[in-house]
Amino acid sequence: MSLSTVLAIIFGGILAGYAFVMCSMRLVAILQQEGYAGGAFFRWYYRGRNIERKKASLHAVALALLTALFSVCFSFLGYTTANLISMIPFVGVCILYYAAESRHALKVPLKATARAIRLTVCYLILMFALCIGLGFALTAISLAADTNWVYLLRFVPFAVVPLLCAPVLALAGLIMKAYEVPHAKGFIRRAKAALAASPAVKVGITGSFGKTSVKHFAAVILSEKYKVIATPASYNTPAGIARTVNEQGADCEVFLAEMGARRTGDIAELCDMVCPSVGVVTGICAQHVETFGSLDAIKAEKGVLAAAAEKCVLGRSCADMDRGNALVMGRDFDAEDVVLSLEGTRFTLRLPEGSISVQVPVLGRHAAEDVALAAALCSLLGMDLQEIAAGIARIQPVPHRLERKEGGGVVILDDAYNCNAEGAKNAVEVLRLAEGKKVVVTPGIVELGQLEEEVNGALGAALVGLDRVILVGETLVLDVRNGYLAAGGDEANLTIVPTLQKAQELLAAELAAGDCVLFLNDLPDKY
Repeated sequence: MSLSTVLAIIFGGILAGYAFVMCSMRLVAILQQEGYAGGAFFRWYYRGRNIERKKASLHAVALALLTALFSVCFSFLGYTTANLISMIPFVGVCILYYAAESRHALKVPLKATARAIRLTVCYLILMFALCIGLGFALTAISLAADTNWVYLLRFVPFAVVPLLCAPVLALAGLIMKAYEVPHAKGFIRRAKAALAASPAVKVGITGSFGKTSVKHFAAVILSEKYKVIATPASYNTPAGIARTVNEQGADCEVFLAEMGARRTGDIAELCDMVCPSVGVVTGICAQHVETFGSLDAIKAEKGVLAAAAEKCVLGRSCADMDRGNALVMGRDFDAEDVVLSLEGTRFTLRLPEGSISVQVPVLGRHAAEDVALAAALCSLLGMDLQEIAAGIARIQPVPHRLERKEGGGVVILDDAYNCNAEGAKNAVEVLRLAEGKKVVVTPGIVELGQLEEEVNGALGAALVGLDRVILVGETLVLDVRNGYLAAGGDEANLTIVPTLQKAQELLAAELAAGDCVLFLNDLPDKY
């Protein structure tokens, strides 16, 4: 093998590796959405009907056929020249594939964090090594075979690389854990030490639903009396809480930490980090049965916070977690006489100190209960009825949690954040208040494990009577459709579309001023 051949293979391998990485950056974003968990990423990639794996297969077939075709057609110019010419369709297919991917933006774009950049660099290096090694191996095989057609088609096997991108990316993630795990632990240790040194009252907020809304409402109300720091958005992991503390500090009187859990042990880890003296468990439902395995396991996990805290606020479905140290919804406090509208929610807030009439610009029966949970927490932390009422008056909607918007006279109910069965029922209840055409756009509810068929079937039944039902995607919509039709829904009013973009095109053609559309659950890209 001559020096020029060696250099050509190295240069070609680097170009090929770069091209394959650029064509598979969506996979990096999905791995990030999975919390860099390789096992979850593999389960997503190799599940049935995964569109990303199908696209990779088409990419591989196109590369194989066109590379072979060009090599054979131009073999009269010499086999080496034919090999060079066969790079034209290779490059062309990769460019077209990348351009097609770029036109379909991810709902949750890849965040260019330091960790994501380190992972991508490692992925690039592995792909360079794979492509260069494959180039040398194929050249050596073709020379050893000493057969013209083998030499002519020696680069066709490169077409298999798109099918290897996911395993190579997962390997890069595994390799990077040697650095990331100790780095993350140090990051979390600094935050844990800062929290331990802070005199603030630490509050943990967990539950199957409503965590972010309760945290948001509580932060607004508590700020009437106290200096408050709350984890932003849905930062509910050790890294998210650590980032909040390390960037904002813990110089406050009340620290609100949202605590998420997808697996047994998650809440214990967060409690060890935050050491909450007060806990809020909003409620329990089948959300995350997929990773927990059962509803009982979910309840036990959320109950870890109730057991760890000195005082608690418990939602209606968590009353049995009370150890004599809790305010329980329905018994000690509640949202009563709830009146719903498309402008807001009015109800009577009952607390241990008394009752007040409340009106908030947030929608849905569950919003009233979330405000009541937040108010009960504030009561537990020493605020009186007047202070709580003043704080409630400043509450604003939480983005993507049944948030009302308008466009062209059409009322839009944005409930796009990952929903649960109870929240979906409440959102549809609000939609039915609209006077014009009532339309729902949904891909169904996820992370329900063995309960997905049952829960999505019930969701479909709840949509009967609406003027239009648009189901998006391929994951769960058949269960929703079957539930809708079994409950007597009109098939003429139901349409299944592959993407949210297609649904929006339908809406643009069908909706008029005065109509109302509910976007119920916008699935992450991994679905």
